[in-house]
Amino acid sequence: MTMTESAPVRGAADLPVTDVEILWERLARVEQRVRHAVAARRATDPEPDDPYRGQYLTPEAVERVLESRDAFAPVPEGSYVTESAPTGSRLARLAGSFGLVALDVELLLVAMAPDIDARFERLYGYLNDDLTRRRPAIGLALELCGLPAAGSGRFRFQPSAPLVAGGLLEIGDPERPLLSRTLRAPDRVTAHLLGDDEPDGRLRGLVHVPAPGGEPEDRLSGGEPEDRPEAHRIAAALATGSGLVHLLDRGGDPSGLAVEALTAAGRRPLVVDIAALAAAGDRVAELIRTLAAEARLTHGGAVLGPLEALAPERPEGARLLASLCTAMSGTPLIAYGKKNWDPLWTRDSPVPVAVLPPGPAGAARQWRRALADAARSVGLPDAQAPADDRLIEATASYRLDTDQLRKAATVASRLAVLEQRPVHPDDLRTAVRAQNGAGLERLARRIEPAVGWDDLVLPPATRTQLTELALRARHREQVLGEWGMRPGGGRGRGVIALFAGESGTGKTMSAEVVARELGMELYVVDLSTVVDKYIGETEKNLERIFVEASDVNGILLFDEADAIFGKRSQVKDAHDKHANVESAYLLQRMESFDGIAVLTTNLRANLDEAFTRRLDVIAEFPIPDAEQRLALWDRCLGTSIPRDPALDLEFCAARFELAGGSIRACAVTAAYLAAESRAPLAMDQVVTAVLQEYRKLGRLVLESEFGPWLAKERGR
Repeated sequence: MTMTESAPVRGAADLPVTDVEILWERLARVEQRVRHAVAARRATDPEPDDPYRGQYLTPEAVERVLESRDAFAPVPEGSYVTESAPTGSRLARLAGSFGLVALDVELLLVAMAPDIDARFERLYGYLNDDLTRRRPAIGLALELCGLPAAGSGRFRFQPSAPLVAGGLLEIGDPERPLLSRTLRAPDRVTAHLLGDDEPDGRLRGLVHVPAPGGEPEDRLSGGEPEDRPEAHRIAAALATGSGLVHLLDRGGDPSGLAVEALTAAGRRPLVVDIAALAAAGDRVAELIRTLAAEARLTHGGAVLGPLEALAPERPEGARLLASLCTAMSGTPLIAYGKKNWDPLWTRDSPVPVAVLPPGPAGAARQWRRALADAARSVGLPDAQAPADDRLIEATASYRLDTDQLRKAATVASRLAVLEQRPVHPDDLRTAVRAQNGAGLERLARRIEPAVGWDDLVLPPATRTQLTELALRARHREQVLGEWGMRPGGGRGRGVIALFAGESGTGKTMSAEVVARELGMELYVVDLSTVVDKYIGETEKNLERIFVEASDVNGILLFDEADAIFGKRSQVKDAHDKHANVESAYLLQRMESFDGIAVLTTNLRANLDEAFTRRLDVIAEFPIPDAEQRLALWDRCLGTSIPRDPALDLEFCAARFELAGGSIRACAVTAAYLAAESRAPLAMDQVVTAVLQEYRKLGRLVLESEFGPWLAKERGR
């Protein structure tokens, strides 16, 4: 059965014709023209059935070639099909996207025929007069379309012509004359016209399609998609000019907004892994052409970012970005990043749009949707937990983009499934911490909080200040974002606190408690990796820390902060000038910081007053009084170690004026002594531990403090 016989014939009352049926019908017309060409060739061929035909040239055949003038032979007008494909079909959309005329469509079908019907291979080999060349040559394609070889049709194969420039046709055998070069339609083009929507295989690992068919993920999960006004504004901008838009990330979700804008514009979002593209090496140019062709084939648009991963300020990064924008010209391209777009990067300038944080209400909607989707995917019953407002409240202090939020919701749901229970706020905290990258961990020591409010022994005023720090961190998006309580001046949305007090009074431990309260990790900055003897290097190291910390849901702790946040001094030499420049940089950077930072110091007077003005919370940590010391002794010894009934902790608390850190050190030393004695912890071992701590601190050992225990220790 031929294509003509198998092509469906439908009446007006029939169902709509599918894309495959349309393609099959058009190829049937190509087959008819091939049949006519074969018949014409056989009529003038003296030995049409020669099995070695096409592998040698007889003298008679040479004479026929010399006598023929095929290139100038008259061609009947209207000998190729000029009918357009039905509106809305894949073939019609392809022609519109690539700017193809009717002749281009016919040439594409001629080139594509062997990939759909193997019979065309043998027929093309016969018509090419070379059985080894089973794809149509340019001259044969023009002949099948009824065009003279010397006519204007040959210009449809120039590098700038739509078919070639758009990647719809590949021309092989470049060493041959133009008319003898073979034509091939890429597999992706053929697959697309046959109904395949999977991205080109060459883009595997480089391009991610958020949802099949360009539909929002929210619609797939059964929920209503979030209708953000800025998405429609971006969608309108995509339809103007070159279609280039730049989203300036100010703490929002530019990637998710870009996908939503493309969907609103009726485009299929293609999210590009920019790091993978930059690492492609010699394949970059090919991948860019493939990406541009994929976007035009599927009526899509590209999402590119963050641009920082491409480093466009460097020549190679700028060249790659310029090549991508040129290839995608006229096709929507949304780039995003935290830095402003440099007009020198590309020929066309984008439409700039600032992307702000969604605010508490928007973030809560995103969490509910993500938790509901995750619950369904992992089998949680009826998504009971996602509706719990306690869960949403637990995430108020986090800043996540759409992808991180989705991953965190999935991890939290899987943790709940492991124990066959609903999702708990602790699951969310654990899942969010798992989204923190390792960039900051290379510059600071990462601590997972293991202590809570019950482990702290502090004056009420200090605890109030710690509570205020947690409160500010939890509601900063509402107060500083929605209500705009810190306008102008390039100020960030960070929260900065100072913990001042003598060593061992609980400053670091308090920072750990606040981190646990917020469900975050604590990153302690190692000053040895920051301070550098070379001028300008310290500032560079600090900038790397601040940049990484802005993308992490954690608390940045500068222990012994007076070492780098000290007072500016009068300039007497170059060293003083550099020190003042370093302090001035820190003043500016702390004000624009978007994260949470805690500075600790033993010497508050050494801090520059300008730093103090920029602090949100100042907590004083005094030396504990006798009542607090008793509580510290009891908690540091814990409940597991056996105690001698004669152990007098009230005596220790009243006589030994030690900070919490020193009391903990004494408790640990006494525990070791008790373990060695294999007896319950006694007063002798505690006093011995205190004496060792006094010597370590360089303090005088007075009989008025130790009483009878001093004589007993000396008598040993």
